[in-house]
Amino acid sequence: MERLTKIGKLPVYSASEVSSSRLGIGFEKLDRDVFDPNKAYDKVAAIGVKKIRLQSGWMKTERTEGVYDFAWLDEIVDKLLSLGLEPWLCLCYGNPIYTDLAKPVFGAVGCPPIGSDRELQAWLRYVRATVEHFRGRISLYEIWNEPNCTYSWRHEENEEIDFVRNAREYGVFATHTAKAIKEADANAKAMGFALSRIANLQYVNCALSTGLYEVIDYISFHVYSSFDGEREANIKALRALVDSYNPNIKLIQGESGVQSRSDGHGGMWGFAWSPERQTKMLLRTMITDLYSGLEFTSYFSAMDMVEALRGRLSDKASYMDFGYFGVISAEFDEDGRATGTYTEKPSYYALQTLASLLRGNARPCAIPYAREYLSSRRVNGVDCEDTSLKVYGFELDNGKKAMLYWNCVSILTATYEGTVSFCVYGQKNDSIRICDLRDGSLYSLPDDMIEDMQDGGVRLKNIPLTDSPLAILFE
Repeated sequence: MERLTKIGKLPVYSASEVSSSRLGIGFEKLDRDVFDPNKAYDKVAAIGVKKIRLQSGWMKTERTEGVYDFAWLDEIVDKLLSLGLEPWLCLCYGNPIYTDLAKPVFGAVGCPPIGSDRELQAWLRYVRATVEHFRGRISLYEIWNEPNCTYSWRHEENEEIDFVRNAREYGVFATHTAKAIKEADANAKAMGFALSRIANLQYVNCALSTGLYEVIDYISFHVYSSFDGEREANIKALRALVDSYNPNIKLIQGESGVQSRSDGHGGMWGFAWSPERQTKMLLRTMITDLYSGLEFTSYFSAMDMVEALRGRLSDKASYMDFGYFGVISAEFDEDGRATGTYTEKPSYYALQTLASLLRGNARPCAIPYAREYLSSRRVNGVDCEDTSLKVYGFELDNGKKAMLYWNCVSILTATYEGTVSFCVYGQKNDSIRICDLRDGSLYSLPDDMIEDMQDGGVRLKNIPLTDSPLAILFE
């Protein structure tokens, strides 16, 4: 960006200052008390996203059969609402009162109440009670979490997983649950799957074929991958499958992220993650999601915290497996709880910038452009000729246009810095700026980078191109 002139930063807005947003963040695992929300509320609200994912914690809410204590969750929901955030709730996990498998499991993770009619009916009573209790405060309910994963849908310890059987079981279970949600609140929406591995279409097909497609309003999916080049195509494939059952079902990306350290546990553990790579991946994936027509997309997560997906109460070490997916960092105490000073990472400011730029009614739009390949001394030859260039147009909340672009090289194995040239039609040479979405820095272009085209439009010559998204802002 050295040939450009920095002229300031993009203004940012808190959640209470934003009318709506298709961006969200995760506030998960509070049912397992893994971090102190009071130290995170204000930081999360300042990001400017609106949607915030919570997990309901059946085990924490119903400790005595038939007695529901929502006080812990009331406090969280009401605080988030007061800050202008919009909580939505993932209904999960098991309960040792009813399911023996859940008794030794930390948080009863992955222990579905399907072993007997007593278990299922207890679950449905809990669902109805939860939805009735939060009527008017929460309207979107997700049914279970990642049931297509080995840790999250089990019948017994160390079993050989039958994914076709599990998919059909989940379809029936989620159908009952969706009906219970709508019985408790006619205005509530039911969301299925929280699907891990978006390309697992066989699982989706098996579950939908049980009749689930008739009772759900949304399907959510998660993506944990070190390569984002196929993300848009995978979303289109899922969309096509869902359309074959019910085109009225909308898609939501409910949980996706990467770590900021290489020594973390959980998804893609051991990969060479860094704060810089986390920031780039956050921007690239969330922009792709928004352009792909999702209802909204949610980053995982607000906080660094334990993963604890296979934790056992008798084995403390089994749930002392820290994940560094958060946009806010923390230290950890002897019990694995996120403690110390909660500190914003570079990814925090990137998400804040993106949320501010694409706030409100910002929507994908077609901006006609053509690439040119001009001589470029910056790279000792010519502008970028790679086919991995990504360019997405958006109409912003104020009616102005933006082109978001980057070179989609593999984040873990490559970096890129070069130049690109565009002929952009339907736009004028009037205060065009470039925004570095990593931190919101705004730059003006020198005169020799901009040329009015006689037949309309503007030519942008040898402008910066990196592997992290930049935004061309047309005033």
